[in-house]
Amino acid sequence: MKLDVTENVFALKDVFTISRGSRTHARVVTVKLTDGDLMGWGECVPYARYGETVEGVIAEIRHLADAIASGGIDRQSLQERLPAGAARNALDCAFWDLEAKRAGRPVHELAGLPAPTALQTAYTLSLAEPEKMRRKAEENAARPLLKLKLGGENDIARLEAVRAGAPQAAIIVDANEGWTAELYSEIAPYLLKLGVAMVEQPLPAGQDAMLGEIERPLPVCADESCHDRASLAELEGRYDMVNIKLDKTGGLTEALGLREDARAQGFSLMVGCMVGSSLAMAPALLVAQGAELVDLDGPLLLAKDRAHAMHYEGSMVWAAPPALWG
Repeated sequence: MKLDVTENVFALKDVFTISRGSRTHARVVTVKLTDGDLMGWGECVPYARYGETVEGVIAEIRHLADAIASGGIDRQSLQERLPAGAARNALDCAFWDLEAKRAGRPVHELAGLPAPTALQTAYTLSLAEPEKMRRKAEENAARPLLKLKLGGENDIARLEAVRAGAPQAAIIVDANEGWTAELYSEIAPYLLKLGVAMVEQPLPAGQDAMLGEIERPLPVCADESCHDRASLAELEGRYDMVNIKLDKTGGLTEALGLREDARAQGFSLMVGCMVGSSLAMAPALLVAQGAELVDLDGPLLLAKDRAHAMHYEGSMVWAAPPALWG
């Protein structure tokens, strides 16, 4: 079996800004596993927040090339060879795709899942000045669910502007670890007043114990605080929901395990993504079946997606065509 790993760069439609910075392109790592005439592939998005770089992830994956070529690594053993994170995600999803092609059956059948149905996804408005966010909200006012990137000064003004631009849309907000416990307690009543349905990661991971001690008047979702199943023990009493992202779990295999365990422990589910192409969204859509919130809008933020892209119509997204993945 042959391993190929490359970087792909996708231009974004607009500058994308969160509390930690801005970007104009999405840099992703693409992995291909070739076995004779069959090829399985996957995509990951290295994230600097977790100490990842494109170059580092590529090196981490290439380090396994000889073991993969000799048959010394399969999807199951991969879970022990690499930690949860972007590198394992791309390889794990490539193994799933290759297994499906070998078997002549779709991934959802191999995983014992029902056939995926179309889902409604949130649409993200990146952090900007209130007036710009109002204009973007107006442009997307027909979408049922908007996700706002917050975490800076004037967050209430931003939220009021978006609500004015999209009065009928449901709204969730993502602070990306940008608030303090005091600020969250102060701002929470305004979030409720403006109809916010959920707040994502208001406090920094590792500094979120206060969420278990203060009143949570609306659901709080763990993002940076939740990576894989090992994260769950620290989240009870602090969070109501977990955001499952394959780049955090290290692939579809662990994401499905996290989904099962999180449900068993009483957490609601959100399935999200980094800004990537349809190749990254395809396996995530399997995990998102039945989730309370879905945030798989990465391809909607790109100027151009991959060939054989997933179909988006408004805020609905359909499962990947076989020519793409799975």
